[in-house]
Amino acid sequence: MTAHYFAGDPRTNRERMLAGDLYIADDPESERLHRRGVRLADDYHRAEVAGDPAARAILADLVGTLGEDAHINPPLFVDYGENLHVGDRTFVNYNLTALDVAAITIGADCQLGPNVQLLTPTHPIDPQPRRDKLEAAEPITIEDNVWLGGGVIVCPGVTIGENSVIGAGSVVTKDIPANVVAVGNPARVIRSIE
Repeated sequence: MTAHYFAGDPRTNRERMLAGDLYIADDPESERLHRRGVRLADDYHRAEVAGDPAARAILADLVGTLGEDAHINPPLFVDYGENLHVGDRTFVNYNLTALDVAAITIGADCQLGPNVQLLTPTHPIDPQPRRDKLEAAEPITIEDNVWLGGGVIVCPGVTIGENSVIGAGSVVTKDIPANVVAVGNPARVIRSIE
């Protein structure tokens, strides 16, 4: 039984989730919003493939913020969509997985290659709370004019500084400063951008 984890805490699991605290993903409102996000992502994909002019409106309804002239190639996979914020003129290629349990903020003029994963959820290292299905999340921030190569994975709580480039296939486990190139698993800075 997991009730002892929240003894004395009157908040719902959704309220705990939004606060960045441990929670269990069984909240009916979260489930409703997840289903909405999955449906809208599918609607967006179908509309974009069909050349339907309503595609952008569907995408704007799905995400929390869609900047001017921003574009996301479908398919797009989200937990909720409402916690994904995309800046002006940003381009996102195919198969973005944005697990937006916490906020994911992508700045202006960014480029994200295909198969990028932005993963905010965290799980306990200790086996019993993990077995009891506890989880939390930490926000991801990608500042302006960042380029993420194909297949990049950005882990929970990471900020990538403006103008930086992350090489294809890299796994970003810690913050990356502005104006650098970082590659590898875990991603390491290999040079500055003048």
